[in-house]
Amino acid sequence: MERAISAVLFVPTMALTALLLAAVIRRLLGVRIGPVRAVLAGVLALFATIPIVAALGPSDPATMDAGEAFLLLMAAVVVSALLAMAALVVLEVLLPTGSLPSPLELWRDARRRVVRARRYSTIVRIALRHGLGRFLRGRPAPGPSSAASRSRLARSLRAALDEGGVTFVKLGQLLSTRREALPTEFIEELTALQDRATPVPWDEIAAVLAAEYGRPVEDVFTTIDHEPIAAASVAQVHAARLADGTEVVVKVRRPGIAAVVERDLDILLRLAGTLEERTSWGRSFGVRRLATAFAEALREELDFTVERDNLQGMAATLDTSPDRGVRVPTPFAELSSERVLVMRRLAGTPLSAAAPVLERLGDQRREEIATSLMETMLDQVLVHGLFHVDLHPGNVLIGDDGTVGMLDLGSVGRLDGATRAAIGRLLAAVGRGDSIGVSDALLDLVDRPDTVDERELQRTLGALIVRYAGPGSTAGLAAVAGLLRTVAAHGLGVPAPVAAVFRAFATLDGTLRLVQPHFDLVRHARAAGGRRIAEAFTPERLRGTFEDELAALLPVLRGLPRRFDRFADMVEHGRLRINVRLFGDDRDRVLVTGLLHQALLTVIGAAAGVMSVLLLGTTGGPRITTTLGLFPLLGYGLLVVAVVLVLRVLVVIFRRD
Repeated sequence: MERAISAVLFVPTMALTALLLAAVIRRLLGVRIGPVRAVLAGVLALFATIPIVAALGPSDPATMDAGEAFLLLMAAVVVSALLAMAALVVLEVLLPTGSLPSPLELWRDARRRVVRARRYSTIVRIALRHGLGRFLRGRPAPGPSSAASRSRLARSLRAALDEGGVTFVKLGQLLSTRREALPTEFIEELTALQDRATPVPWDEIAAVLAAEYGRPVEDVFTTIDHEPIAAASVAQVHAARLADGTEVVVKVRRPGIAAVVERDLDILLRLAGTLEERTSWGRSFGVRRLATAFAEALREELDFTVERDNLQGMAATLDTSPDRGVRVPTPFAELSSERVLVMRRLAGTPLSAAAPVLERLGDQRREEIATSLMETMLDQVLVHGLFHVDLHPGNVLIGDDGTVGMLDLGSVGRLDGATRAAIGRLLAAVGRGDSIGVSDALLDLVDRPDTVDERELQRTLGALIVRYAGPGSTAGLAAVAGLLRTVAAHGLGVPAPVAAVFRAFATLDGTLRLVQPHFDLVRHARAAGGRRIAEAFTPERLRGTFEDELAALLPVLRGLPRRFDRFADMVEHGRLRINVRLFGDDRDRVLVTGLLHQALLTVIGAAAGVMSVLLLGTTGGPRITTTLGLFPLLGYGLLVVAVVLVLRVLVVIFRRD
């Protein structure tokens, strides 16, 4: 009975002791340690106490009194706690806190890995089936590539992206706008990608609407067509009528598409990272940055509240601009949500099918429509900073009276004032044929490297101006592609908002040529940019600019006398101090911290080496076993620590060299 009671009391006593030791160790280290690691350290210290007591104590414990036994136990506890703390430090070096997930996270991650592996295998099979396997392994095509081989490869890439699903189709559509990085054969093939999908059955769409509104669809819309007007991979659109008779369109996100897109984006980001690490073309193309920007844009497209806000913002910009007959649908915010967007229905025919309408309007009216679209885009880019980035023919409605409607504002571009001003200066310099002005404006727009040959850049841009912007030139989109190739050739990085501007105008050029085949985007943009620069220097605009600048400067001027008086007072009474913040740059702090860490490791390694030599040279001392003493054990342990620390410093030094 007594043994049973002792066994029952032994377990909680040991557990309580281990927890107490864990708390003491966490307190002594002075840093936050996970509870699992702390408990393991407490258990290690607890089980190490007994052999340490045996090593430090006399061979016959009966010869010790109670005080000596207590002191021996405390010494053993201290030594065991130190050993547990050292084990924690070593564990922190090998596996830092947070590097290992929790069991629940491990389970969830395992499930995600299984799903990802299945999708990975599907993507790889698609790539292999279309002859793209060597690019996944980073192997270039053998021998120089010809136009025919590039065309075959482009067709294979388009077919693979089309088979991959919504995420990869939209990726191909984005790549079709990167004319500075992809050959013409790829651009032509990828431009043919269409975002189409089989319509979702009405029962599933009705279930989504009922879940969003919390009531039957018939209570929200008087009538709603069960057959969609359009069906894409992300959403499909149905015509409907509100209770007051307003004709609307209802855009509904396809059920389950968000999970599919997130799964594919996760794979796409991992593939982009692998390609950038293992392939030269991936690094030069910047696939990781491209994939990240694409993922952000696609996630915005899945959230219809973003498109609702974009529609409202675009409508406000059109209201403050000259009326050019360009409209956007009015959203009904109270009926819209993340998965549903209700908009007023615009009358008109999509530009891709509006050839009969344009034929009836006549050549002059078609020129006016193209000019209105181009002027509206310039207003959005240069004045308001909010612009449509994907104005392809499917997103343009042509009314019977020649009015224009812009659709699908799920993805828009936004520009700050400095970027808008730089784009305006770029257009004005192109209009003047000023290569220096074009170079200066371009360098304000892009991310420039530490060194750039500005003279060579100016000469290249001058040649582009003569070729594409000279009298009689009708280069159109070739001018934009030539500018982008020049930017890439000089190692200049294009920020995402600026790249969106180039993408918008590249897409707009094809749309305008469908409206008016002989429309020259570059010539009209150059003329429009010149007019806007001239308007900025009219007496009324100059007066307004002067008043705005003066209003911003007045508070500073009013505060100058007081600041000067305070400065003079501090000088007179010897209280003038200058505060200089050392290491204000993160890179400086990282450099100094790295140097201090290396110096500290060197000192600790040297001290551990000296202590190990002293311990190894000391005879006698406590015995752990009959053949092993405590001092040699500690000496060899410190020798290992010294060698490891010194090697860590040396590998950093040699790697830098």
